[in-house]
This record gives sequence, C-alpha cells and structure tokens, in this order.
Amino acid sequence: MRELVRPPRLAPGARVAVVAPSGPLEEDRLEAGLDVLRGWDLDPVVQPHARDRHAELGHLAGTDADRAADLQRAWCDPDVAAVLCARGGYGAQRMVDLLDWDALRAAGPKVLVGFSDTTVLHRAFADRLGLVTLYGPAVAGIDFIKNTRAQEHLRATLFAPETVRTIVAAQGPALVPGRARGITLGGCLSLLAADLGTPQAPPVARGGLVLLEDVGELPYRVDRLLTQLLRAGRLEGVAGVGLGSWVKCGPYEELRAVFADRLGDLGVPVLEEIGFGHCDGALTVPLGVAAELDADAGTLTLDEPALR
Repeated sequence: MRELVRPPRLAPGARVAVVAPSGPLEEDRLEAGLDVLRGWDLDPVVQPHARDRHAELGHLAGTDADRAADLQRAWCDPDVAAVLCARGGYGAQRMVDLLDWDALRAAGPKVLVGFSDTTVLHRAFADRLGLVTLYGPAVAGIDFIKNTRAQEHLRATLFAPETVRTIVAAQGPALVPGRARGITLGGCLSLLAADLGTPQAPPVARGGLVLLEDVGELPYRVDRLLTQLLRAGRLEGVAGVGLGSWVKCGPYEELRAVFADRLGDLGVPVLEEIGFGHCDGALTVPLGVAAELDADAGTLTLDEPALR
C-alpha cells in the first residue's frame, strides 16, 4: 500500500460540479443539497445529464455514456475544483470503463466526494490516477441535507481538513484491541466484493487500514461478502480494520458475531462504529492517506490533513 496524492483543499467561491454516476435524483433533494453548498460560498454546477432518468432502466440516471460524459466533462473543466456525487444507488460499475483516464490524469488532482456505489470510482481514481478521494455524503442524500453533523464534517474536510484529522468512534469495547498504522482504503462492502475480477478490484490490503460499511445486508450476507474477500486473498497482510455503519443489516449483536468470526482471526485491531457510510450524520473519511487506527481509544487519526 502507498500513500496517494492529496488534492488541494477548497477555497470560498470555488466551483464544484455535481454529477449523478449511478441512480436518478429527486429534484427537491437535489435543490436542497445545492442550497447547502451555496451556503458554504461554493458555486455548484449541475452537469447536463444529472437530472436524467434512463428510458428503459429506471434505476439509472441516464445512459451509461451520458453519465460518463458528465463526469469526464466535470473533471476536465479547469474551472472545477471538486466533483461531488449527488447520490449512490447503482450504475457506476456500468460507466467507469467508458472514462478517458489519460484525459482525467492530464486534468490534474481534484477532489472527488461520494459514497456507497461511488466505491467503484474511489477504487478507479486510486488505481488509475493515484489520488486521495473522500468517502463522504451525497449532495442529494437525505442523510446529508437534513443532518448538520454530516454537513459540518464534510465542510471542514473540504475547507479546513487539519481540523478533522481525528475521527472518534462510538464508545464501547474494542472488537479486537490494539493499534495499527497503514493507508486507508475500502468503502461499501458489497461493492468491493462485486468488483473482484474487474479492473477496479480492491487490492490486496497488505499494510492497509480497510474501512468497511454497508446498508440492507443481513448478517449472513455480510458473512458471505467478508468470506468472499477473504477467499480472494484481499485481506492478506491487512494492518487494521475500521467498521462504519450497518443500517438495516439486522440486529447488531448478530453482525458483531459475524465480524468477530470473520475478522478476529486476522490478528489485527478492529474498530467498530466509526460513523461513516449509510447513516445519519455520516462522517467523511479519506481513502489513500496514512493513518493510525486505535481500537482501544476508538479513534482513526490521519497523519496529515486529507487535502493539502
């Protein structure tokens, strides 16, 4: 694992592009999210196809080509400082291979923010561009537009990242105690498993701090997904594991038993309830940065701010 390039932080007045690489948007939620961004003195520009809905496949925001074109256009626009995903859902896997990576690389480092289905883009931007990205809330997500904690943590990460270098988990006994250092990687568990065998497959996590979360996956399915990563060798040599939110994934005591069974034998610290992912007040966590995970203290501390 290697530390990636940190993009520049944002400044007041910065232009940010809003894209929909996955599912379709609800207009009222989009407008509410845009209002939040304008309140931060940002200049949000919704890309041309972000409000589309695929004619035959209603779970997609427009065609694969149009969604890819929006992301390509936004990233290559020299006036755009950051690209923010409007929501998750499904669809990024279908369009990620349509991107012109040489052109994206030539555009230079910028900020990418998104979570859930955006996991595939986080992996691709790490592998192909060598960039730190932000696993954070979606602009049109209900957990963002109605939650001050999620808004303020993302805002601080974008404008003053040195103020949020330490993320504190919910209090409770460590699943596996100890401290570990490594490079952060991960995202939505089901998306990481779905990417195995593709160009965006999660790397072997040797020396890494793997951050995992998901939504709507029952305990036996979480078991299956973790087992798939283990059987594929993707957790070999991992330095530590950080677990985020598991909303609608069943009774937590059942999930905790799965985590203990599947992750306990790795012999590394496992920190629970970090508070990122599909949850109210979701925190923003950077992927691709050096950090220390302290399961006893309940903290994830970045060596440097997520953005420079």
